[in-house]
Amino acid sequence: MDHIKAVIFDLDNTILNRTMTFGTFTQSLIKTYFGHLESTEDISKRIIELDQDGYKDKPLLFNELLHELPWAEHPPHAELMEFYGREYVRSSVLMEQAREVVQHLRGKYRTGLITNGQTDIQYGKIDQLGIRDDYDHIIVSEKAGVKKPDPRIFQLALDHFGLTPEECIYIGDHPVNDIQGAANVGMSTIWMKVNQPWQDTITNGPLHTIEHLSELKRLL
Repeated sequence: MDHIKAVIFDLDNTILNRTMTFGTFTQSLIKTYFGHLESTEDISKRIIELDQDGYKDKPLLFNELLHELPWAEHPPHAELMEFYGREYVRSSVLMEQAREVVQHLRGKYRTGLITNGQTDIQYGKIDQLGIRDDYDHIIVSEKAGVKKPDPRIFQLALDHFGLTPEECIYIGDHPVNDIQGAANVGMSTIWMKVNQPWQDTITNGPLHTIEHLSELKRLL
């Protein structure tokens, strides 16, 4: 790895524990709007199912929830979107040892973050976690005007650092958006195995597969 000069990360379910974050948000939503029910376990499971591990468009998600869930009174869609923007950000939690690992790597490499999502939500989570200064460069897809797996978003990071793809390694959990996307621009990759299943159609596989960020200390 002597040729590597920058390590670039995905955010959700790589640095941020998106599963726990959305789970906490779901409980906040239930506590606020479904106190009239004796049991909410099925509702919690359904919200998480419809969210599709974060890949469901949020206006669509809350439109579906409004139609499907047993509300005492149906709140306005805009109210739910505002609630999401506030409470989801507040629920942010890091992956275990995320800061320790990134700060360890900063002793050897430049660090970056590339994430799909809304600018205010993604930066809101980053600032809630207090990790903005852990990265030399952060790219959020909404602000960039292009999103993973489009190779142009990875090229933006390369241009900022003034590095070649061979000098960077990308770490993320989504086989297509992260691993295939970064590989298509020429970066080496490490797959963070969390919720997303591997897809056999991907031809440019990762150098390594990890299940815990602490493994990076050994690999990098």
